[in-house]
Amino acid sequence: MEAPTIARTGVPSFSYLQIGPMRRRLIRIALTLLLFPPLLAAVAGWLAGPAFLHPIRRELTPDLIREADSSFAVTGSTREDFDVRAPDGVFLRGWKVRPKNPNGNWVLLFHGVADNRVGVIGQSEFLLRAGYSVVMMDARAHGASGGPIATYGWLERNDTRAIIDALLYSLMSPCLSIQWHGPGGPDCAPPKHIFALGESMGAGIVLQSAAADPRIEAVVAEASFANLREASYDYAGLRKYPWLGKTLFASGTWTLLYRDEKLAGFPVAEVSPQKSVAARAFPVLLICDEEDEALPCRHSEMIYAAARGPKQLWIVPRAFHTAAYGFAPEEFRRRVLAFFATYSSGAANSASSQNLVHSPLTTFSPAKSFL
Repeated sequence: MEAPTIARTGVPSFSYLQIGPMRRRLIRIALTLLLFPPLLAAVAGWLAGPAFLHPIRRELTPDLIREADSSFAVTGSTREDFDVRAPDGVFLRGWKVRPKNPNGNWVLLFHGVADNRVGVIGQSEFLLRAGYSVVMMDARAHGASGGPIATYGWLERNDTRAIIDALLYSLMSPCLSIQWHGPGGPDCAPPKHIFALGESMGAGIVLQSAAADPRIEAVVAEASFANLREASYDYAGLRKYPWLGKTLFASGTWTLLYRDEKLAGFPVAEVSPQKSVAARAFPVLLICDEEDEALPCRHSEMIYAAARGPKQLWIVPRAFHTAAYGFAPEEFRRRVLAFFATYSSGAANSASSQNLVHSPLTTFSPAKSFL
């Protein structure tokens, strides 16, 4: 009888020379997959830097002027050209618009990036109806204004100070240049109050302007960026996935901001509405568009958390970037006018004005097209 045997299947033997090339190949593939996206993002950020400082210029065409004049005619308002020289010599061009029955208050209106003063014509219309006079300027490097680059608030906050100076001078100069005796003289009353309203880039500019100039008493800011670095995360993340801008594509944000800082000569870290609301306590109504992919609600929430003055945050359901007025026109008008009226009367209640509101869903009825 034969003894039992155990059969074993042979195991092929691999030498170090066989394993080495395969391992090295896998390592090369892994490194390529890991390093290529950041490298590509870094190159893209470097190339995109100049475009960030030179946004597309939307010209102020005769058709746009006629559109604006039609809106002013509906409210019985009158406009006049208003040109201001900025501290660095750049000419800023815009309009002063007075309503038929002015209430003595003025609102500075600030448009978004790659737009011009006509971009805030809808807001001007209901303000004029309510008796507010408005100033509508083209930001530097936008519309009909001069300036080689946009700095998103670094230089624009000084522009705002110059605009207020020019506004006050234009209102007071008739009485300074002519001696009047008795009734019938010109109306040279200074503004009772100066407020401001801005959207997108304009919102960021006006928040920084209000921190630098206390003559701006209250601010409405829709879809502002919290700071340039935070905004760069959204753009690097393709306006969908900001976490990509903070991780895999972070190199793109670094090179974009670094190149812009070198080209423009201003500190990127200091272009920050978030820091501005912490530097000076002033009333602010922040408007957040729920479906905003360009500057999501976390930007307004960061500003809200940092603000030291009376503050409100209104979240508008379904609205996309700067579309709050289109999605909820009645509530937009009501909230903005009530906010300004509170600080016109001097009866501000800081306790009641610090709140976060999420509006119920409303039907979409756009008042204008939005970019």
